[in-house]
Amino acid sequence: MSDAIKHECGISLIRLLKPLEYYKEKYGTAFYGVNKMYLMMEKQHNRGQDGAGFASIKLDMKPGQRYISRIRSANQQPIQDIFSQINGRINSEIAQHPQYWDDVAYQKENIPYIGELLLGHVRYGTFGKNSIESVHPFLRQNNWMHRNLIVAGNFNMTNVDELFGNLVELGQHPKEMADTITVMERIGHFLDDAVSKLYKEVKKEGYTKRQASPHIAERLNVGKILRKSAKNWDGGYAMGGLFGHGDAFMLRDPAGIRPSYYYKDDEIVVVASERPVIQTVFNVKYDAVQELPPGNAIIIKKNGKVTLEEVLEPLELKACSFERIYFSRGSDKEIYQERKLLGKLVFPEILKAIDDDLNNTVFSYIPNTAETSFFGMVKEAQSYLNKKKEKQILALGSTITPEELHEILDVRPRIEKVAIKDAKLRTFITQDSSRDDLVTHVYDISYGSVKETDNLVIIDDSIVRGTTLKKSILRMLDRLNPKKIVVVSSAPQIRYPDCYGIDMAKLEDFVAFKAAVELHKKRGTENIIEEIYQKCLKQVGKKDSKVVNYVKELYEPFSADEISKEIALLLSPKDIKADVEVIYQTIYNLHEACPKNLGDWYFTGDYPTPGGNRVVNKAFINFFEGNNKRAY
Repeated sequence: MSDAIKHECGISLIRLLKPLEYYKEKYGTAFYGVNKMYLMMEKQHNRGQDGAGFASIKLDMKPGQRYISRIRSANQQPIQDIFSQINGRINSEIAQHPQYWDDVAYQKENIPYIGELLLGHVRYGTFGKNSIESVHPFLRQNNWMHRNLIVAGNFNMTNVDELFGNLVELGQHPKEMADTITVMERIGHFLDDAVSKLYKEVKKEGYTKRQASPHIAERLNVGKILRKSAKNWDGGYAMGGLFGHGDAFMLRDPAGIRPSYYYKDDEIVVVASERPVIQTVFNVKYDAVQELPPGNAIIIKKNGKVTLEEVLEPLELKACSFERIYFSRGSDKEIYQERKLLGKLVFPEILKAIDDDLNNTVFSYIPNTAETSFFGMVKEAQSYLNKKKEKQILALGSTITPEELHEILDVRPRIEKVAIKDAKLRTFITQDSSRDDLVTHVYDISYGSVKETDNLVIIDDSIVRGTTLKKSILRMLDRLNPKKIVVVSSAPQIRYPDCYGIDMAKLEDFVAFKAAVELHKKRGTENIIEEIYQKCLKQVGKKDSKVVNYVKELYEPFSADEISKEIALLLSPKDIKADVEVIYQTIYNLHEACPKNLGDWYFTGDYPTPGGNRVVNKAFINFFEGNNKRAY
């Protein structure tokens, strides 16, 4: 989208079900898992570019041998950085001991990162600093193999304070209040508790401390640990974890907010945040990749047994619709069709905006991620024209001349690439003092592609803040001298903050919120703003289940069209020559296009968990009091 928003994060989990020698024999390398993890992370680069991390566990290592490896990077190219370091270690070891090039046992024993259990993560920093300490996976170390824990997730918890307090009540002293640390320590607490109870159990059976370890590993109930750990979690999450002895899991939140997919055969178990990543990397069919059900965990025991277990009772499915609109790769079969349908469904409103004048209308898109919805929009324009042509031809009947026929058939949607992004220039824009001038030149425009009598229709994935539109894109498009610019959003108006992983935390950032406030001022009803503030204040301290989203009252007096018109006024530069109209997708059409992803709280204010209402009210309090900070 023209106003980039960030999203947290992408996960990859791989468990090799065969000995490493098997992969050496079949695929020519014992580094098969590492190579696949590199591809998995690169294919999810769209989900996180602020940091990347990788961890591995080697099974059945002897005491004193290193069995856990982890590497993280917050460099500008973090995935390349960590795998460059991994390859460097591998190549260095092989160069020093070339006689062991085909000795898999030696490689496993002496080269880090080679293991049967692998966890990768790419991070978008929606919360916290972009430092190495904030990069997943996180590691909780212990001399007991079973108590070592590695965690990585695509998530955000709305009740971190409560969860932190629970840890303190349990007697822990967490080193910080970040949700990742809090979640890991909570899992770690119940892991420690389970291991202690199992040790007492096997000790009563007559096993020595050393003999107890394999029995603990076999009997450890991962589902039970997760059930206790996640009991009070409020948020959207896909949480992956590895235990030091070799168990692994991926847990999805009960409302299915954050995505998770898995694939299994006799060689491998793989879990990722997106379906096409697994399809591409392992060359498997669409139907072979399954979606992890909400509230369920896929649990992989050290012995290779794989089970799906319901950890939390599923809630009403509210899978994030932004995954379909923007975040996930468009190569997914369903997502591709859904994005095209979003473009198709918004076309009738476009037709109204251009007064049915397709002859004098140019269609285009910004940015490149909007290309698929653009295809759907143009295809619908073509279908509309075809029906119109059919009526014209039938009306003329046998009297039609060849010239008239060609004149009718030659009419088609006019498509132009009016804006081309200058990718190199983008990284140069850093200083706020010069940004406004430089940002105008991020896109090059195709002069001569639009006439002064033309409407110019530009489709975008979503209009969130509108900053780039106002400061850059509309000014740039105005240089083409169209009579009217119609900006189309394939998503509805974003009115409410997200608290489940998307970087949309402040109400005052949203142009739809600004438009509603401005409409109240124009109509002399701005007193409602303070009324909402007072209602929000009265709910502070209440249980989340009792909290009501009072911010909805800000929008209730206005239709979506009224807010869209006000948005057009707010985004139009004073010196722009063309008329500007802004069109948003409707909620109804969004649900029609994306029927499996009905999570629409940022559009409707209908949050899928109780913590969401607390967060939106806190965001309004921050806005009213002028506190420029997050609500969670």
